[in-house]
Amino acid sequence: MKPLKLDAIDLRILAAVQRNGRITKLALAEEVGLSPTPCWTRLDRLEKAGIVAGYHARVSLKALGLPAATVLMEVTLGAHRQADFERFERAVRAVPEIVACWSVGGGVDYILRVVARDIDAYQRLVDALLERQIGIDRYFTYIVTRTVKDEPAAPLEALTGEE
Repeated sequence: MKPLKLDAIDLRILAAVQRNGRITKLALAEEVGLSPTPCWTRLDRLEKAGIVAGYHARVSLKALGLPAATVLMEVTLGAHRQADFERFERAVRAVPEIVACWSVGGGVDYILRVVARDIDAYQRLVDALLERQIGIDRYFTYIVTRTVKDEPAAPLEALTGEE
């Protein structure tokens, strides 16, 4: 499928819905300088093309009073055949506490972000993964002590050169 050609208005629409997924049709149209119908038509086109992949709420675990430990984990697999990567990735997708997983180049194969009740729960999760023999050769754990920045939105203006 050919990539959708985006103009400055499309980028403003995307930036606006990234900042506020609950923005009304009217407010979105006003923010990007269009009338409501053409604005909504553009947003609908962006959604159908898969560019707008979803709308989500960011839930504050702290405000809910829930204990949580965020851990970054580097993983190196023992073997590097396609089947080894597929087995590991299938297992990772099935673990709700693993909220992000990136296949990376460099000295490790994957970086994971894990949100567990506490460090003991994280270690039990790791032990269970190791017992499942999904190919983990080595892993390194980095406990997040403070979040400095965690932006859910991509910097569209910087990536496209549109200011």
